[in-house]
Amino acid sequence: MNESRHPTEPLPLHVAARYLRVPARWLREEIEAGRLPALRAGRSILVHVPTVSAALAERAKAERAEGGAE
Repeated sequence: MNESRHPTEPLPLHVAARYLRVPARWLREEIEAGRLPALRAGRSILVHVPTVSAALAERAKAERAEGGAE
C-alpha cells in the first residue's frame, strides 16, 4: 500500500477498514485479539492506518516466508 495516501490522524474503525480494504468486523476482531494496534477512546476504537498497514505488510511477509520454507 502507498502510505502517502493514508490519513495521518487516527480514524474510527469502520473508516480505517475502508482505507485498509478489509472488513470492519475482521479488523475489530484482530484489534480485540491484540494482533493489531489501536487506541480505545471510551467505547470507540481509533486506528492509525499507516501503522496498521505496516503491521499487515509485515504479517504478509512472514506468512510468505513460512509458506516458502515448506
